This record gives sequence, C-alpha cells and structure tokens, in this order.
Amino acid sequence: PGRPAPAAPRTGTTAPQFSDRQQVTAGTGVPGPRPEPARRRRPEARISQRVIPRDLRPLSLRDELVELGGLFRAYQRRAEPDLAMLADLQERKARAFLAWSDASCDVTLRLEAQRAEQAAAVIRRQHLHRTGEVAEGEEPGVARLLNVPQWEYARSVLTHVAGHTPLPGAEARLLVLMLTLRTAHTGTGNLVGQDVTGLGLTDPEDLIGKLTGCGWLDIPGTVGDLLASRPENPTPVTVPSLVPGTDGSGPFTFGRKTRPKLSGWAQRVVSDKKLRKAKAPAGIRLLALTLATSTDDTGRLGPGGQGIPLNTLATRVPADAGELRYLIDRLTATDWLAEAALTDTHLTGQLTERVLPLTCPYNEWL
Repeated sequence: PGRPAPAAPRTGTTAPQFSDRQQVTAGTGVPGPRPEPARRRRPEARISQRVIPRDLRPLSLRDELVELGGLFRAYQRRAEPDLAMLADLQERKARAFLAWSDASCDVTLRLEAQRAEQAAAVIRRQHLHRTGEVAEGEEPGVARLLNVPQWEYARSVLTHVAGHTPLPGAEARLLVLMLTLRTAHTGTGNLVGQDVTGLGLTDPEDLIGKLTGCGWLDIPGTVGDLLASRPENPTPVTVPSLVPGTDGSGPFTFGRKTRPKLSGWAQRVVSDKKLRKAKAPAGIRLLALTLATSTDDTGRLGPGGQGIPLNTLATRVPADAGELRYLIDRLTATDWLAEAALTDTHLTGQLTERVLPLTCPYNEWL
C-alpha cells in the first residue's frame, strides 16, 4: 500500500537494438556476429621484376630494396638521362642484391648483383667520356663494331625491310633483311648456303622458293644449288627492287664501303654464339637485331633508356603479345637482355655488357 503501481508496458515496442544495422539472432535477443571487414593487402614491392618479400630481414635491407625500386622507376620517367645518377643506382643495386643473396641463399641474386656492378662500370665510363674527364688516348668505354653514322644506316635498313618484305612472318622478315644487306648497294651480291642455313629457318628451301616465285629474288640456278654453294663458289643473287634506277639512286644513301660493314654487323648479331648454342629461331634473332638498334649509349632500351613503344616494336618484329613475351624470355636466357619489363605500352630493359659492342645507340643522347 502507498507504492505506485508499475507502469503498463507500451504497446508496439520491440526488443532493444544495439544497432540498426545488426541482425538479432532469433530467440536469443543477442546481435549476430559482425561481418569481418575485407582486408586490403598492400601492393607488393618490386625491383627488377622481383617481388621483395615482406618478411625479408634485416629490415634495413628490405627498406633499401624498396627505395631502389622506386628510384629506378623514377629514373625511367626522366625527360633526360643522368648517367652519374644511373651509375650510382646500379652500384647500390649491386650491393643490395649481394646482401639479399646472402640473406636468402639465392644464387640468382648474386648473378644479378654482378650484372648490376658491370652495368655501373660501363655507365660510369660513358659518363666520364661524355663529360671529358677521360684523358685523350684512353680506350673508349665501349668499342662498337659500327661507328656513329653507320648506326643510322643500320636503322634505315631495318625500317625499309619492315615495309618491303613480300611475305608474312619473322622468318621471311629475317631472310629478307639479310639478303637486303648483301645486295643493298647495287641490288646484286653473292650468297653461300651457310648464309641461309645458319639463320634458324624452319624450311629455308621453301622460303627461298617463295621469294623467287613472287619475283622479289632472282637466282641463276635452283634453290638446292644455292643452299649447296660454298665460299669458294658462291651464288650470285639479285634483288630487282634494290637495283639503282637510271639516275643511279636507290632506297639507301650509304656508299659501297659501308654496305659490307652493315652486313658484317648483322651477321655478327644473328650468329652470336649463345644464340647459335640455344638454336634460336628467326624471331629471336630478329628481335636481337631490333634491340641492338634501339638503345641509349649505356644499353638501356629506347631513347634515353625510356623503353621502346610496343607499336614501334611491332613494326620491326612480327609477333603478337604472347609471342613477344616468349621471345623476350628466350633472349634474356641467352644473356642478351636483362631487367626486361613488358607493359601494355612499352618494353624496357638493359642489353648486357657482352653485346654492347653490337649496339647502335640513338644519337640524341650522345
């Protein structure tokens, strides 16, 4: 008595809710478990197309590799090269990869460290020559097979062949290129069987038959005679489209003495001992020739080392994206190419030190 009566419960009310977004488990009045938020993984850090492990120790080594990867990518975006900076980066990379090899017991990292050290030495030497800090009479950093004017001539032949090969495919392109270099000055030249059979062609007899059949090539006898010919008895061949006109002009501007030098250069590239040992097919040899004429003076691909646009590369090497990746991998395996990276728009990378004498750098950075 004297106590107020308890208030009547309100109608239409519901059980208490902890959140208007939570679902209550039936019959318990307890909210169900919250969904686990999706975890966003940080992007993998990379350098030279290698993933840097998140658990790599010491941490200072991992930080150095991550920073170097960013610095190399920033260098590739530069408008102009800085060889002193690039040499410093390569030296840092050599030290970092050597430490990484010791930490992970990965011998391939040690090999890459050695390549970086060699690249640093070449780049440093090029920088000293460019700035005039190397004394007169000293040997140049890279003794190239062709000289500066001949580099442009080599590119002009590759450009001409890209637009004047009468048959499709890399094999036809490579054979037409080599025949063009043999006959470029007068439209005529001498050929022996080894010149053709050494190119890694699937069926050289059939291919030569097609070139003669469409009128691009003239030979005095049969295809079998040409393939059997030896240096003491070469076969004279003619490419009618290269015979000078009545005014004496042809498609090329270089002279009689330059032609054999260009032909010898191309022969050195396609018959490289590691390409021969790997029995490289025509596409790989054609890519090797193309890359040799597509570097800066340190061997980085593209003008200023900025890479080669894929649409430009496609005009020189007839291959789709999948085939091109295969060719790049094979060329890397033969110690021609290092640090290769293929994006949707460009191929970047570095030709190895052993093939730098065969390169024809772009002149704008010299």
